[in-house]
Amino acid sequence: MARGQPWKDSLLTLVQPGRAALEAAAGVVLVMRGILGETPHPADVAATVSARRAVAAQAVAAETAPPPAVGPQDSPNDVVVVGACRTASTRARKGGFKDATADSLVMAEVNDVCLGSVFPASSKRANEVRTALLLAGFPPSVPAYTVNRQCAAGLQAIANVAADIRAGFYSIGIAGGVETLTRDPLDWQGSDNPRVQESQDAQDVKLPLGLTAENVAERFSVPRDLQDRLAASSHAKAAAAQAAGRFKDEIVPVETTVQDASGEARRVSVDSDDGIRPDSTADKLAQLKPYFKKGGTVTVGNACQNTDCAAAVMLMTRREAQRRGLPVMATLRSFATVGVPPGIMGTAPTKAIPAALHKAGLSKDDIDMFELNEAFASQFAYCLKELGLDEEKVNPNGGAIALGHPAGATGARQTVTLLHEMARRNSNGAGGNGKGARYGMVSMCTGSGMGAAAVFESGDSSGSFSSGSTSSASLGSVASADAS
Repeated sequence: MARGQPWKDSLLTLVQPGRAALEAAAGVVLVMRGILGETPHPADVAATVSARRAVAAQAVAAETAPPPAVGPQDSPNDVVVVGACRTASTRARKGGFKDATADSLVMAEVNDVCLGSVFPASSKRANEVRTALLLAGFPPSVPAYTVNRQCAAGLQAIANVAADIRAGFYSIGIAGGVETLTRDPLDWQGSDNPRVQESQDAQDVKLPLGLTAENVAERFSVPRDLQDRLAASSHAKAAAAQAAGRFKDEIVPVETTVQDASGEARRVSVDSDDGIRPDSTADKLAQLKPYFKKGGTVTVGNACQNTDCAAAVMLMTRREAQRRGLPVMATLRSFATVGVPPGIMGTAPTKAIPAALHKAGLSKDDIDMFELNEAFASQFAYCLKELGLDEEKVNPNGGAIALGHPAGATGARQTVTLLHEMARRNSNGAGGNGKGARYGMVSMCTGSGMGAAAVFESGDSSGSFSSGSTSSASLGSVASADAS
């Protein structure tokens, strides 16, 4: 069978008018399906990292467990990532997926699929995820479910599948997230328990997130000019990454139908993030008025963008990857979730990151690259300072202020971006120290006052690094070409 052929029949079923977000989710899942479709060819694995040291996965370690007395040991039961991809992240109500439904945005050897999602009614999104699998050509025997831990839902999905694999429930799973903020309401659609009034923290769970960002700025003295500088920096880094083609390996092009200004429907290929503003500067952002609070400092310019996106990774045991001859992108070393007062929810990464580092037996200085979600520049600035992070190591290709924050997909999108950037650096020694990237972290705060973080490792025990081969961009190109 020709390389890429396993995609063709199921992909053609996706390219139907009016199914854009469904096509996107299914497109992401198709990348995962292609990995298992035939004897692996280098171009059939998304930006994988070859010959790396196995490490013990820590995804379900107890919060109070002490760090390992010795370094991590090789184990065939390690949970590893063998593929990672995402769709473009497009502006809600304006971008390439504005006329899409979520079941088009998200592979029969896959044992389970878990996707994070936040805003739609849970039963609605669960049905859409199931639909996406079937449209992607998966047999009805492959199950699927959704998980919602607010903005950490995508990362929680990865942790859930990893934990199930570690427990021995199955050996192959897909995890990720999907969000279509164009179509799903952001407002609370229910009623409150009257007892909510008995607790200020309980009341703060429903506090508009922009006001929690104002709380962080005020309580921890985060100045407006710093927020605007960090926001402008996010756009500048994302623009540079996009211009250099650094997102191409991770983005699967999706064909969808959009309506133009005249109301005419036309087919387009969505293959790039459309919220990046290369001309954004701190001076321009300083002209924007506060959005959430009179006299405040949080604006639409120094807050994340609402976007539509889907992202996924394929997880399996190291034993399974070796049996199939699949190169390993990374190993999940640890995962942690924490709670903080809801009124300052943006501070949560300052608790989640140390917890995940502790479980992995590492320090922040061991981490070569952080993907720290930029929900708001105020909380992002606070986390940088409180954790003492080197700004050069954080979001090197921009963050949510430029790329968007599709809540249910964000943790998965960050993971995909992290792993591809680590692979790129490991292939050409592009890391800050010229030695590539061995450890990377993903972290975010979440609505209602929680945070999550995970540690990933790539490379071999000798400390040398090399990239696997071509990436999911080439897979996406195959998909696009087949569809046409």
